[in-house]
Amino acid sequence: MSAPLTPPPPPHEHSARDAWQSPSDGHATAPYRHGNTGHAEYPRHGWWYEQDGPGMKTEMREAAVTAVAVALGGVLLGVLWWWLAPRVPLVGDVVGGNWVVYLKDTEGEHAVGVDGTFSLLALGFGAVSALAVFLVRRRGGVPLVVALAAGGLLGSLLAWRIGVWLGPAQDVIAQARSVGKGVTFDAPLKLSAKGALLVWPFAALVTHLGLTALFGPRDPDHFPPPDPYVPQGPHGAAPGS
Repeated sequence: MSAPLTPPPPPHEHSARDAWQSPSDGHATAPYRHGNTGHAEYPRHGWWYEQDGPGMKTEMREAAVTAVAVALGGVLLGVLWWWLAPRVPLVGDVVGGNWVVYLKDTEGEHAVGVDGTFSLLALGFGAVSALAVFLVRRRGGVPLVVALAAGGLLGSLLAWRIGVWLGPAQDVIAQARSVGKGVTFDAPLKLSAKGALLVWPFAALVTHLGLTALFGPRDPDHFPPPDPYVPQGPHGAAPGS
């Protein structure tokens, strides 16, 4: 009389120990239950849960350095604006015993040229600063992008004030008296279109976004291993999906 044979388990059934046996150290990772739902969860470790990039403190420190470095570029922008901007000619006259100042060429577009020069220079500074930041820190990040925009705005404000400071004096009546009646002199450097202050940060953001989209690093698609307690259908998909 022979003993009844016990049928072998199906090939797709494995114990929890076999399913979670580590091939490197031979230790098992035990699951735990979450609340009253009964779903099994596992310790979140492994290459798919590792932190990508520097920590938040490091990113904030790099962003602060970037904002200061970009803003200091406004010194050069202000000098170039003062040097390249067209001069607006003024003429002084005495009317009724009082000095008056008026434009020598009322049909001229010198004032528009002053704003245009600042805008073109700011556009170039925005592109160059974005390229420099991208080459130094390719991975980017939200703090770095915000610092780039803030530094561009601060740089524009600094350039505006430096250009005005380097330009002719603001007291046009005193200048008219010093040069004499009917003598042409240069008007103070003035930025009429304040929207030009936003050209640098806007150009920097657009350029940095384009460089990141074209040449930025690509993160690989990582997926955690499938849950061994969920039956797998054909092609690795869950039944019914």
